[in-house]
Amino acid sequence: MNFKLIFKTLFVIATLSLLVLMGLNNPNDIELHLPRMKSEWPTIVKQPAALMYFGFFGVGFLAGTIVMAGGGKRSSSKSKE
Repeated sequence: MNFKLIFKTLFVIATLSLLVLMGLNNPNDIELHLPRMKSEWPTIVKQPAALMYFGFFGVGFLAGTIVMAGGGKRSSSKSKE
């Protein structure tokens, strides 16, 4: 089996475990202050800490996946005749 795949899987599981621990130990609401971009958007977002941690992890995980996707060598499909 591929060691790199096993390592990545264990890393994601460890990160999710820490996320669950943070969520269990921080049940209070926290405030996230945003700059005023449009008049319809709130400048202060008040959510439970666990939900914020989960959202930040999700955005970071998606960004990392997009950055790391692709980039492999492409094999030429033309056969030499």
